[in-house]
Amino acid sequence: MIIDVKVPTPGESITEVELGKWLVDDGSIVYKNQEVAEIESDKATLTIVAQEGGQISFKVEEGDTVEVGAIACTIDTEKAGEAPKADEKKEEKVEEPRKEEPSKTEEQESHKIKTTSVARKMMEENDLSVDDIINGLKRIGKKEVETVLSSYSIGEASIESENKTFSREEKRAKMSMLRRKLSERLVSVKNETAMLTTFNEVDMSQIMQIRKDYQPAFVEKYGYKLGFMSFFTKAVATAMKFHPAINSMIDGEEIISPEFVDVGIAVQTPKGLMVPIVRNAESKSIAAIELEIKELAEKARNKKISVEELTGGTFTITNGGTFGSLLSTPIINPPQSAILGMHNIVDRPMAVNGQVEIRPMMYVALSYDHRIIDGKDSVGFLVKVKELLENPQQLLTGGDKPESRLLGL
Repeated sequence: MIIDVKVPTPGESITEVELGKWLVDDGSIVYKNQEVAEIESDKATLTIVAQEGGQISFKVEEGDTVEVGAIACTIDTEKAGEAPKADEKKEEKVEEPRKEEPSKTEEQESHKIKTTSVARKMMEENDLSVDDIINGLKRIGKKEVETVLSSYSIGEASIESENKTFSREEKRAKMSMLRRKLSERLVSVKNETAMLTTFNEVDMSQIMQIRKDYQPAFVEKYGYKLGFMSFFTKAVATAMKFHPAINSMIDGEEIISPEFVDVGIAVQTPKGLMVPIVRNAESKSIAAIELEIKELAEKARNKKISVEELTGGTFTITNGGTFGSLLSTPIINPPQSAILGMHNIVDRPMAVNGQVEIRPMMYVALSYDHRIIDGKDSVGFLVKVKELLENPQQLLTGGDKPESRLLGL
């Protein structure tokens, strides 16, 4: 029986996709639920799965643009093979290493090894040969390799460098639909917004101490580690209450101000940058946010994320610090009006109560659309985020100082 495998729909608004890559060979035997191809839309990379096992026949070439619902391939189920079982283990024959007597050639090579007079005397006193010493060595370390390398003359190394052939070839590859769309959106942001960036720095001592003190208990209870991103997500969602303009966006001649905070977390994947959304971050706990970020990031990297999970954010956080960035100006993710950039944590001398102390500091950057967000709100928002991160207990009181809550102020 021949069955048709159609291009699935990534989302309601998407009518066509690009077949990025076949994961199997044309004419090969595939199994039920096996991933056979990758399709790329302007928002995400997804996979096509075989509904039944059998021999596959391609109907679309790599790089072709096809409509959603079109036939990507067919499968002849009469030629189905047996799917491999996950619990089966391949048996491999392991042969016992045979001890061989050193050949005459090896004995001749041993005489070429340099030994110092002190080493030779010690070997004679203990009735040891060069082969005994070599066989007694457990491994070759960095020191031994550096010793051999240093024995080569600079002249010999320079001659080898001169004789080396250098490549002048170029590689060309077609841009994926996702990267093409991303390029268009980035250019439009620069051309259509009045983007500015304001900076501040955060003392990460308190958060780092919390992670150090409670990480074992957190892992034991929830089964995953506590990171920095959940604190930042909760902090920006809380700070929105004091500066709601940061959470607003322009729609024609109107300003939309959501009463919820859906935070997009920028994730780098092999196919490009994706921004999965943590919805209603203002009403979720640190642990719930951390789990959702972990699950969404894994989906994005494994090409399992849906378009719905990438759509509809009101604010974005990007973390260049994971790649070692000290400072940058992040670009707004339209139609949002602002984005927060995290950076590397570096120990720096800081003035604390009149004394110089070494503190783990992070530069943070807020890029915003000045058409809708004034300087007062942008600076005030970033200062509030800094305050919440340096005093994490305020996240329990909705951003208010605990003392003011205690006094009913």
